[in-house]
Amino acid sequence: MSQQAVNGVPCRGKVLTLDNMNPNVRRVEYAVRGVIVQRALQIEKELKEGVKKPFTEVIKANIGDAHAMGQKPITFLRQVLALCSYPDLLEDNKFPEDAKQRARRILQACGGHSIGAYSASQGIECIRQDVARYIEKRDGGISSNPDNIYLSTGASDAIVTMLKLLVCGEGRDRTGVMISIPQYPLYSAALADLAAVQISYYLDEDKCWSLDVAELKRAINAARQHCNPRVLCIINPGNPTGQVQSRQCIEDVIRFAKEEHLFLMADEVYQDNVYAEGCKFHSFKKVLFEMGAEYSSTVEMASFHSTSKCYMGECGFRGGYMEVINMDPEVKAQLTKLVSVRLCPPVPGQALLDLVVNPPQPDEPSYNTFMKERTAVLAALSEKAGLTEKIFNTVPGIICNPVQGAMYTFPRITLPQKAIDKAKEEGLVPDMFYCMRLLEEEGICLVPGSGFGQREGTFHFRMTILPPTEKLKIVLQKIRDYHMRFTQEFS
Repeated sequence: MSQQAVNGVPCRGKVLTLDNMNPNVRRVEYAVRGVIVQRALQIEKELKEGVKKPFTEVIKANIGDAHAMGQKPITFLRQVLALCSYPDLLEDNKFPEDAKQRARRILQACGGHSIGAYSASQGIECIRQDVARYIEKRDGGISSNPDNIYLSTGASDAIVTMLKLLVCGEGRDRTGVMISIPQYPLYSAALADLAAVQISYYLDEDKCWSLDVAELKRAINAARQHCNPRVLCIINPGNPTGQVQSRQCIEDVIRFAKEEHLFLMADEVYQDNVYAEGCKFHSFKKVLFEMGAEYSSTVEMASFHSTSKCYMGECGFRGGYMEVINMDPEVKAQLTKLVSVRLCPPVPGQALLDLVVNPPQPDEPSYNTFMKERTAVLAALSEKAGLTEKIFNTVPGIICNPVQGAMYTFPRITLPQKAIDKAKEEGLVPDMFYCMRLLEEEGICLVPGSGFGQREGTFHFRMTILPPTEKLKIVLQKIRDYHMRFTQEFS
């Protein structure tokens, strides 16, 4: 680099450049907030500045952000958080007594009785006790120990922390982590950052994105040639694919993990989002313990939940937890050390999590309103899941599996060869080209399937089903019209 002198002082280049920065960070990609979203934000600015477009607003259907899409917060959750944030309101008679009791209990557990104080690194103890009770109730009485619960900054933070503990080795001994394709890009991004080896196993689109153990075996055997497979990650209900795993499938996965000596990571943040007839959420922990001591005393597992999804949709509070099972006590001490470096998860997020795992009970004043709001949110999502599948499947060239759970659809799109050639010419992946055009022409922001991984030669997009029903109908209609137009233009 030339060192031009300015006033006799030699100018050197930047200390930190693309060439000398951490190469792992450069390899990280995160499609959910990638190039297309940056363009969507630019277009929003242009609209504000009065630039004429064929639409008046950008509809961001790229991310599962319920409140940004107009979902109303659950009253009870916000009442208690308001009381915790501003305890003077405890004197106000507008707030129901059960909300005040919850707030007092949480504040009592905080340093200086303020949610502005740090908490213990693993999370506030009485909240971890409530999480353990919630898990026990959910799993039909299988015991849960608060010492195995770690509160976290959303589920993402706990997932990355767990991966950090698991990754080691060099070259062919480097840790391999099995993730589903299509996958949620948090996983591929974290693995790139940690320089771990991604082992892709494909979900079966023709069988409603189901997971097949034969495919897990194929993937692990191929990977053994170049890494040391140690971890299996499962997302259930699925993101971006919206499938809900059957109990049989979960048993098969647990058997596979035991046979192959793998650490299981069960991402269960959509556990309340199950819509399809005949589908039911089974937690990995419950199935593990019902399979008997041969499994429940040996298979090492971490499972994750969050306040960001389900009926709450409280993404901004960054609340979540992880439960670890059968972890070596010495490793657990290292995990506790690792989380302590970050001081603690956000305390308002911990408070919110407490209300999710300890909601109003039938004999409490807030119960009826809470249940009414919760039921309404989940019923609307269920209706929108059915609507999305139905409308997409009327479009020639779009095939959409049933949205059994979670809050996304991942339809397959057929693109004409001319469009694929045009995309290559512009240096874009074909489904990115398709989604970019949709954004420019209709103001709808989706994420191309290539951002999640997909089988070679297939194209998809991920769309959230969160917009209000009337707006969702418009979005689906616009995508329908656009797809027909696009296909015609490039035929």
